[in-house]
Amino acid sequence: MQRLWQELRFAARRLMKQPMFGLIAVWTLALSTGFTQIKTTTIPLDNPNELQPRNVKTEQVTYKGRKALRATDAAPANVADGIQLVILNKTEFQDGVIEIELTGEPGAAAGAGARGFVGVAFRVSPDAAKYECFYLRPTNGRADDQVRRNHSTQYISYPDFPWQRLRKEFPEKYESYVDLAPGEWTKVKIEVRGDKARLYVHDEPQPVLVVNDLKHGQSAGQIALWVGTGTVAHFSNLRVSK
Repeated sequence: MQRLWQELRFAARRLMKQPMFGLIAVWTLALSTGFTQIKTTTIPLDNPNELQPRNVKTEQVTYKGRKALRATDAAPANVADGIQLVILNKTEFQDGVIEIELTGEPGAAAGAGARGFVGVAFRVSPDAAKYECFYLRPTNGRADDQVRRNHSTQYISYPDFPWQRLRKEFPEKYESYVDLAPGEWTKVKIEVRGDKARLYVHDEPQPVLVVNDLKHGQSAGQIALWVGTGTVAHFSNLRVSK
């Protein structure tokens, strides 16, 4: 991108000697190359004043060689999934790209149905009552049961479209397979544009899950780290481009 911008500036200096033609030519060149100025911001996860934990316990740790934020499910046992979040106070997000490295695994006291659920919520409303989310089920990635493998990734829209409803009403549409291992660092990228979103894992060029109808439409809000029932998760290297 920097090289392209340098080329455009060079073209401007050369062509602006012919005022109208130069201006038109530079803008045509910019549009034809798809040039847009993208700002990438690293979001720190080590400042408690910028984190708003909800029903999770957070700790600053070093996990498998890197500094990370650990988030452990601390929600009451009788409460459904969807309320375990670490809201990032200084984020405002509508469209763009979210990149993060994360891990998820069942905690020592987790029930048999725990999968190490871990992900990222986006466009979170101020009261956290609504959000969109992609998350992973790390223990499903290499399970012997093929059906479980097919449920390795998940899209949900809180609160009206939890995974149970989506699986029942739209089987296979909002879930997919990707190779995962519990407790291992996994790179995740989420691209959001309008009412569409794509989930990429492991730096693969193709998305593992495509959603063309985000249930909250073209909304906006904060970004949050997301964990599910019985999960111990780690998060590191969060970057947002928009």
